[in-house]
Amino acid sequence: MARLSKKQKEARAKMDMKSLYSLAAASSLVKEVTTTKFDASVDLAIRLGVDPKKANQMVRGVVTLPHGTGKVLRVLALVTPDKEAEAKEAGADFIGLDDYLQKIKDGWTDVDVIVTMPSVMGKLGPLGRVLGPRGLMPNPKTGTVTMDIKKAVSDVKGGKIDFKVDKNGIVHASIGKVSFDPAKIEENAHELLKTIQKLKPTTIKGTYIKSISMSSTMSPGIGIETKLA
Repeated sequence: MARLSKKQKEARAKMDMKSLYSLAAASSLVKEVTTTKFDASVDLAIRLGVDPKKANQMVRGVVTLPHGTGKVLRVLALVTPDKEAEAKEAGADFIGLDDYLQKIKDGWTDVDVIVTMPSVMGKLGPLGRVLGPRGLMPNPKTGTVTMDIKKAVSDVKGGKIDFKVDKNGIVHASIGKVSFDPAKIEENAHELLKTIQKLKPTTIKGTYIKSISMSSTMSPGIGIETKLA
């Protein structure tokens, strides 16, 4: 087992590793136990009582965080010429079509989100091997394949995130930055948990939300009471 640094020991001394905290208490505590010099991200890990291998238990969705993520996301709008002005007005960082499709084919993936139109998806299909593993393939379910390009780009820039349960039954999502006020961290976390609760599969008979943990970059995880979800 790796030895803890002095700062890590000090951080752990400020919390009870065996206790479960309220969402409000955890949102304040995460700021106290963060030792990084940069503005660390605050993340939630929600363990669900689902079997991701079963299609009817796959939990996936989108949520717009009230206070955004604190991250500056680079958005690529793969659109036809008649939609370029719309994408630019909404704040897309990269706009175009065939030239960017070729760049992606050559290995370029220096973006965080790709927004496109239904008519373009046929051209993106062959690039699935490049985009899929990086989580960049647009999807109608997450609102990134649409004719309303302006809204799609604005939503992403405004704090809209998509999430999906992983093979271990856990949803990981970034909900803000350590520099956020505790109230903003709490409100963002609550919005995500509320959305996940609404997506509970009808086939789940036992406990749906088994555990919740909040942490920042390199901080210990803070256990949160699941009844708040």
